[in-house]
Amino acid sequence: MSAEAQCALPSEHTESLNRPVFISATAMLLALVLLAVSFPDGAAEQFAQLQAHILEKASWFYVTTVAVILVVTLYLGVSRIGEIKLGPDHAEPQFNSVSWFAMLFSAGMGIGLLFFGVSEPVMHYLNPPTGEPGTVEAAREALVLTFFHWGIHGWAIYALVALMLAFFAYRHNLPLTLRSALHPLIGDRIYGPIGHAVDTFAIVSTMFGVATSLGYGVLQVNAGLNHLFGVPVGPGMQVLLVVLISALAAISVATGLERGIRRLSEFNMLLAVGLLLLVLFLGPTSWLMEGFVHNIGNYLATLVDKTFNLYLYESNDWVGGWTMLYWGWWLSWAPFVGMFIARISRGRTIREFVFGVLLVPVGFTCFWMSVFGNSAIDLILNRDSVQLAEVVEQDVALAFFAFIEHFPFSGLLSAIAIVMIVVFFVTSADSGAMVVNMLASGGEDKTPLWQRVFWAGLIGVIASVLLYAGGLASLQTATIASALPFSVALLLCTYGLLRALRLDATKREALSQSATMASGSGQGRWDTRLRNAVRFSHEGQVEGFVDKVVAPAMRKVVWLLREEQIEARVARNPDKGSVWLEVLHGDEIDFYYEVRPRAHSQPDFAGEEESDEYYRAEVHLREGGQDYDIMGWTQEQVLNDVVEQYEKHLHFLHMVR
Repeated sequence: MSAEAQCALPSEHTESLNRPVFISATAMLLALVLLAVSFPDGAAEQFAQLQAHILEKASWFYVTTVAVILVVTLYLGVSRIGEIKLGPDHAEPQFNSVSWFAMLFSAGMGIGLLFFGVSEPVMHYLNPPTGEPGTVEAAREALVLTFFHWGIHGWAIYALVALMLAFFAYRHNLPLTLRSALHPLIGDRIYGPIGHAVDTFAIVSTMFGVATSLGYGVLQVNAGLNHLFGVPVGPGMQVLLVVLISALAAISVATGLERGIRRLSEFNMLLAVGLLLLVLFLGPTSWLMEGFVHNIGNYLATLVDKTFNLYLYESNDWVGGWTMLYWGWWLSWAPFVGMFIARISRGRTIREFVFGVLLVPVGFTCFWMSVFGNSAIDLILNRDSVQLAEVVEQDVALAFFAFIEHFPFSGLLSAIAIVMIVVFFVTSADSGAMVVNMLASGGEDKTPLWQRVFWAGLIGVIASVLLYAGGLASLQTATIASALPFSVALLLCTYGLLRALRLDATKREALSQSATMASGSGQGRWDTRLRNAVRFSHEGQVEGFVDKVVAPAMRKVVWLLREEQIEARVARNPDKGSVWLEVLHGDEIDFYYEVRPRAHSQPDFAGEEESDEYYRAEVHLREGGQDYDIMGWTQEQVLNDVVEQYEKHLHFLHMVR
């Protein structure tokens, strides 16, 4: 079967519920939770030893993998491949840029800003990988290291995984699940046991990643509530908080992506921007802005060095305890976040997608880390706030609230922070539940309500059980350890993606190198062409044109091709009023030519019309709409256009042989 034919398999492969994946993933989740709860210390020790062994022996592999991912992602953004759309050529983005950025941010790592925005720069300042702690040089290095861990490397991992899934799902009609990334390597076998195993792995990884993060985040919420209102700290209160957050997530995922997740993400972005601006203007504003510019410069100047620096000649385990754990965590979250980003990115070009995912969240994150991190270091370095340093070293969950105490309106700022933490976790949990539901449903997100609520509830159950009985640490280390096999698979999938993208780019080049597009428009009487140009047809007229002119022309093409022993067929879609021609080439890529009625807004110069819209008879190829109208053409003109597009297709097949 040809590569293009493989990418256009019929929809019967997707079902409302993929039972093998659903059953196996649920069973594996319950078994691993039972193991972590029954033997919390033993499981944590075993997983920790496995993780330590991986970091000791495979640090070079993690570093190389992340570097390759970053280079490939940037290449896809700047090369000619960047012009390809994630979807048909005529597709438009489902969400505006503001909503898109908000959802990227909330699902990707929003909660990390509150948990690590103060603590990580301070920890690097107090315990740098090299040099003397507590010095100006340590402060400068602390922000660069924080930017490095939260910057373009991690988001490049998310971007590449999301790009794979979106490209194959929206450009080639494969399921929006992780198995589709393997299609260039194993073809239709993604619909068998291998594909089921891949999606099961993605579900388990996502569920434990979100559940353990929810568990640790609840510790911070509990610490904040205790700090502000004296709410007791303990497993009972933490489980109650998990139940509350899970219930909110279930409501959000039940209302859908457009109303629930999108609105919560936009609300949280407003809170984040508000809190950031308050800290910026209540603190040393000018100094913080200078610090941000300075930190960005240092980050960019040392980017290559930091990317490949394993501290080989310094005798410490800093890189294993920090950078490698971060790379493992970004990789382990990539199936979940990548799928979510793919789901919300249909219709964007690869260039727009790459630089949107890399630059906007990273820019905001670096600004946040610079403002909060520099403010905290300034308090310790220049204002003798020893207490803040002690809190960071003793209780990371409390660090943010101890930092806020140094500002006016600290109670208001802390309350905003707690609301942000809760909403961030709701958006992480509901987007995680949506992704898992899609994985268990063959890429479909329009599923029965019980499925969406089931996964949101199960996340809460897992987090609650692990919090109450212990076992969060063991599953966190297991999740990070799973990044090693995933990174191997990701490199293989990257090779397959590049091969598929090069094929798509070659097709675009072949089409552009042929004779002028739509040769039929250059034939016929000038007065007929002019009348067609200024007349605006209604839907019935276009459908009648398709029936009386286009369909008979296509049948003539089929009759001639069959005389030449080439298999071809014409098909109709009565619901859409469209007709299409397929020419089958066996193991080579098939040719596809469709004409469909498409509505457009009526232009002002059209005068008084009964309707505000008119219809065009637009040509669509395998790659999507070609943005030209053949309404009013003669049958001979239509035939000429079909033949020209077919000649371009044959030219493309010649180029890729």
